[in-house]
Amino acid sequence: MRASLQSHTPLGNAARSYVETGKLVPDDIIVEVVRDRLSWRDAREGYVLDGFPRTVSQAAALSEMLGGSPPGVDSVVVLEARTEELVERLSGRRICESCQASYHIKARPPKREGTCDRCGGALIHRADDEEATVRFRQEDYLRQTAPVIDYFVEHRWPVRRVEAIGDIDQVFGRVYAAVFWR
Repeated sequence: MRASLQSHTPLGNAARSYVETGKLVPDDIIVEVVRDRLSWRDAREGYVLDGFPRTVSQAAALSEMLGGSPPGVDSVVVLEARTEELVERLSGRRICESCQASYHIKARPPKREGTCDRCGGALIHRADDEEATVRFRQEDYLRQTAPVIDYFVEHRWPVRRVEAIGDIDQVFGRVYAAVFWR
């Protein structure tokens, strides 16, 4: 999605108004962005989908793209965390306008407030990281995305649940173990 937005593709432009206001991009646009991206040469040997699918209809579209259920995927990693933990993490995130480096006001602050350590660019607080938006998205997750996990289980996708509480290295270790040490 970010590549589509940054390169101003027609699909990216269609999604822009949703992303910039913190709203979820409609299924038909997201599915086409993913379909397009999976057709790129560098995706032939493998890829990671992050934040997709978010609805059962997106999951069904992905299943169709991959040739049916269960698809030939290694793992579906489900990161699990309490709502308050998610609100603190996301509402504290800051992104560099120039190089897209990511910071957190508590867990990984920049050396100089408001300035990227890597390129000196301005750090911004994206609309989709505002606390109210994060809470809305969590409610939306419970309503629309949690059923996707049931879809995956029902259709025999390899679901791996991972506790997402802790620092980056701890969570990465759990994800790695879930994917590679089955």
